[in-house]
Amino acid sequence: KQKINDLATDILEIEAKRKLSKGHKYEIHTNEYEDFTREFPFTETEDQLRTIADVHSDMASDFPMDRLICGDVGFGKTEIIMRASFISTMNNKQVLLLAPTTLLVEQHYKTFKKRFCNTPVNIGKLSRLENKTSREIVIDKVYNGELDILIGTHAVLSNELSFKNIGLLIIDEEHKFGVRAKEKIKKYKGAIDIITLTATPIPRTLNSALSNVRDLSLIESPPDNRKSIITQVLEWDDSIISDAIERELQRGGQIYFVHNDIKTIPHIKDRIKSINQNMSIGIVHAKLDNKKIEKEMNSFINKQYDIIICTSIIESGLDIANVNTIIINNADMFGLSQLHQ
Repeated sequence: KQKINDLATDILEIEAKRKLSKGHKYEIHTNEYEDFTREFPFTETEDQLRTIADVHSDMASDFPMDRLICGDVGFGKTEIIMRASFISTMNNKQVLLLAPTTLLVEQHYKTFKKRFCNTPVNIGKLSRLENKTSREIVIDKVYNGELDILIGTHAVLSNELSFKNIGLLIIDEEHKFGVRAKEKIKKYKGAIDIITLTATPIPRTLNSALSNVRDLSLIESPPDNRKSIITQVLEWDDSIISDAIERELQRGGQIYFVHNDIKTIPHIKDRIKSINQNMSIGIVHAKLDNKKIEKEMNSFINKQYDIIICTSIIESGLDIANVNTIIINNADMFGLSQLHQ
């Protein structure tokens, strides 16, 4: 009880200090920013536009931003943080994007590199996939201010990393970070701007938004042409699984098969193979070597596999547009927020 009380006092103290401190007032360089937004290949949804306007007004004010953006996977949260990152870098401020898994870091890194390809912005990544040499180079560049945006797992919270001029901290899926990581994050929580992204806010995150400790933006409107999800809860049935797989393959799509028990994955692979002989199957779980995970996911993204059998390692919002069907085995073994993810 004493520890909880101390933690609550700490949190309130940090927030109170933030409310009293002056943040950086960003200027939006209109022409460059408009060029950047024009390169967005989709039409923004109403909620996206409203949230972008909220972020703009936060960044243009004297107060440090602390905004929670809540919206489903594929609803356009990433574009919002890319625009905020662009504004930050145009004001000579560095950006740190924290993601909970190496897979998500890889995905964010590729997305950011592609989106920022026509800008002078330098982007780097840090996770346990990096070897010692490239890790040291990245840490050096961050310290010297040569790197504008750093994307990483909580490996970036190590004491050896210090920023020349950090202005924006983005935390993707905050509830995936443990208390110790969050304590480290607090060190950055001086007067810098913070955006937290989540598809499933845990009660603590939600409570801090609803009790006005932080601001809240909801993205509820799906992108154009997004069909609503059809969910069926069934007992295992070979013919239904076969139909679902066949339907997906016929339209050129791919399938996630989530089975959260590493020991029995080979057995499941054999079982699925016996249902449908004509497809290629990949496997991803956390006990694989990091390089192997990256290789398997890249093969899946490049459509070399029709179906990937995986544990809940994929739950951190991996957005692969071609995957339209997900089969979750033993769904009763998952928590609600995991299933929602």
